[in-house]
Amino acid sequence: MAGIGKGADFEDLLPVMANKLGGEGLIKELCNGFQLLMDKDKEVITMESLKRNSALLGLQDLKEDELVSMMREGDLDGDGALNQMEFCVLMFRLSPELMEESWFLLEEALQEELKNA
Repeated sequence: MAGIGKGADFEDLLPVMANKLGGEGLIKELCNGFQLLMDKDKEVITMESLKRNSALLGLQDLKEDELVSMMREGDLDGDGALNQMEFCVLMFRLSPELMEESWFLLEEALQEELKNA
């Protein structure tokens, strides 16, 4: 999968995120990411919704073939879309280099939400 690393690198980031946000906070952040990327009518992430919304998570620089590869890698049941569980599993497998900016944007959004609460 060109440009998208897997493996031990991301595992190093997850404990940091889990410690910072707590287990529930980490899950909440993943759910927020899913909500931003999903097709609101179908309630799954489709290729079209991923392309349309990827900039919200700082993924606008990914080429179409990289987005297609992400969808293929994450689509565990082969239905051509990512449900919330598939998305979370995929996020845990992606490299921190790809997700660093996304985490930052999600954290910023969470901070904003807390300030307004």
